[in-house]
Amino acid sequence: MSFSKTQVDRLGERLKVGLHTESDLRLLDDYRRSFGEAYEAVLRTIRQRGEFPTGRLAKSTRSIVEKLRRESIRLSQMQDIAGCRVVVANIVQQEQFVASLRTDFIGASVMDRRDKPSYGYRAVHIIAEISGKPIEIQVRTSLQHLWAELSEKSSDVIDPTIKYGGGPDKWRSILTGSSKAVASYEVFEKKFFEAVATHEMFKIVVQLSEHHAPDHVVQERRGNLEDSTRRIEELHKELLRLWNVNADGLARAISWLDKLKGKKQ
Repeated sequence: MSFSKTQVDRLGERLKVGLHTESDLRLLDDYRRSFGEAYEAVLRTIRQRGEFPTGRLAKSTRSIVEKLRRESIRLSQMQDIAGCRVVVANIVQQEQFVASLRTDFIGASVMDRRDKPSYGYRAVHIIAEISGKPIEIQVRTSLQHLWAELSEKSSDVIDPTIKYGGGPDKWRSILTGSSKAVASYEVFEKKFFEAVATHEMFKIVVQLSEHHAPDHVVQERRGNLEDSTRRIEELHKELLRLWNVNADGLARAISWLDKLKGKKQ
């Protein structure tokens, strides 16, 4: 079933003001299902990259209506009707995977929400267009994903508006602070991987010099390599410490919200 832009936008207006009918809801279901083939094509491509995406074929009616009311957007302009999510281990893998997606989906738009987070939310979103259907691919690091789970649970348990800047100031401060802490960790993480790459190159230089450089030069370079190795080990220890601080803090907050939700039910 095909849909004209005008038809879709008129449906969106009726949904936005609450004047929709049962027929409109059926039309919306048909519209959402029309993204199915494009969505499956995106999933196949991501799986071929060795990743296992999660997500949903179509945004819920409630989420669509809330977004239409919250933002100045038409239904035909909504780019996340269908979407999936990929969670990778760290910031380096995130950048590598985003680069691979840009190769797989030529012309895809990229929304980097790491330097300018949306109410604390940090991730990279790729909008791939398949046969005229935009499919959103969220790429998060594991810590970004933990933070997003905390935000979602905060919205469910404390205040539905908390994801968009609402809710109690104290809790908003907790979310903002934890988001900045994750960002600081990932800056350090990136520097660590850069240091490791430099260290590996230096190891190659030392190995090559052993075949042609004077003995005193070789000894000096071996000493520098030992210093570099100790430095990498120190950086790695600090990286693990910061990881535990961030991951444990987020996990505890999520656990607290789960308990609070249980008491309310």
